[in-house]
Amino acid sequence: MRPHVFPWLLLSAAALAACGREDAAPAPAAAARTAAAAVAEAEPDADPDAQKLADAVAAQFPAIPLIVVPEIVGVTPAQRALESAMAPALDPIAGVSVSPARCDGGGALLRDAGLTSVDAQGQLSRIGEDGIFKIGADGSGTANYEGGLITVNADGSGSINGDAGGGDDEDREGALVRVEADGSGSYNGPAGVIALDGKGAGTWNGDSGLIRNNGDGSGSWNGPLGLVTINNDGSGRWNGPLGLVVVNGDGTGLVDTPARPVRLPALPKVPPAGRFPPLKKFAPPGAPCGYLITLNDRVLFDFDKSEIRTDAAKVLDTLAAALKDVRASAMEIGGHTDAKGSDDYNLALSQRRALAVAAALRERGAAQQAQARGYGEAQPVAPNEIAGQDNPGGRQLNRRVEIFLRT
Repeated sequence: MRPHVFPWLLLSAAALAACGREDAAPAPAAAARTAAAAVAEAEPDADPDAQKLADAVAAQFPAIPLIVVPEIVGVTPAQRALESAMAPALDPIAGVSVSPARCDGGGALLRDAGLTSVDAQGQLSRIGEDGIFKIGADGSGTANYEGGLITVNADGSGSINGDAGGGDDEDREGALVRVEADGSGSYNGPAGVIALDGKGAGTWNGDSGLIRNNGDGSGSWNGPLGLVTINNDGSGRWNGPLGLVVVNGDGTGLVDTPARPVRLPALPKVPPAGRFPPLKKFAPPGAPCGYLITLNDRVLFDFDKSEIRTDAAKVLDTLAAALKDVRASAMEIGGHTDAKGSDDYNLALSQRRALAVAAALRERGAAQQAQARGYGEAQPVAPNEIAGQDNPGGRQLNRRVEIFLRT
């Protein structure tokens, strides 16, 4: 499964870079100056093409993805069949996923990030202490049911083996999660290898490259867009399709080859990685009521647009084919945004995007009776800001389209 690359970013930035560009090498004296001094001494319009490129880079500098542990407990044969049908499109980094849906007593969908989904604040989604486990007086216990074998120790440590109780599907990929009492732990399964130290640091090594979160506001991502490094002082580097981009953290930077000094804003800090909660708190809220298919907005749309990109056709083809084989009593397509912009604007944008996805699926013979609704910024799954600072990774998770299949 290959992650989605962003052709719209590459084309727009390349076009800006090619417009009136001069490739002559700088004079030795100019080359010896620091980027900050060169920008301070330059006229505002001395190199407008370089600054246009810098503005495009600043708007699209990749956020280091949040480390999200996939849910493995409670996965049913029906969900495995749905995931198998969507296999060409599933990608945790690009934001295409399938997860169990749970509803409250009135049948309303519970907006929970998932049993083991890590949010950007270093915590897991809120899950109750009562549930499927038989726990002894010392807090220990086990549970063996469809979806996994769970062992819980008195201090909250333990393991989940997703291979247990899975039926006769020999091709099923299992996963092993180990949790320690201090919130550290590991995941080894279809999404790759994930390790968390319980203090905000962690790594994720999977199909989409290596993500490293140092827990101090810095991190790196070596993946399909190249090598991205963000330091905790606002500086960083991006060595990718646009060449080497250097952000100094003081409002200046370098772009292009040969390097040209430009104005570049400091980069926001990388939010801390999550922790595993004690296993005795594992208890999915509500009752199973279907499945939730999540598509991050960048899979389908250009920035701030509601027209589906042409290169999203394969994802929609795969999704439509999978939906035709799903038995559902109802289907809702919901659009969601981050918190940037006004409430009214975000609500309208999310509605247009939900309608666009519904129309695209209907053209492919699926979702004929689905309802489309926009929720704007009202139902985030991650913080848009942390301690008053922008959280690009969290906002990226919040910009999404969800398809709720009620079964």
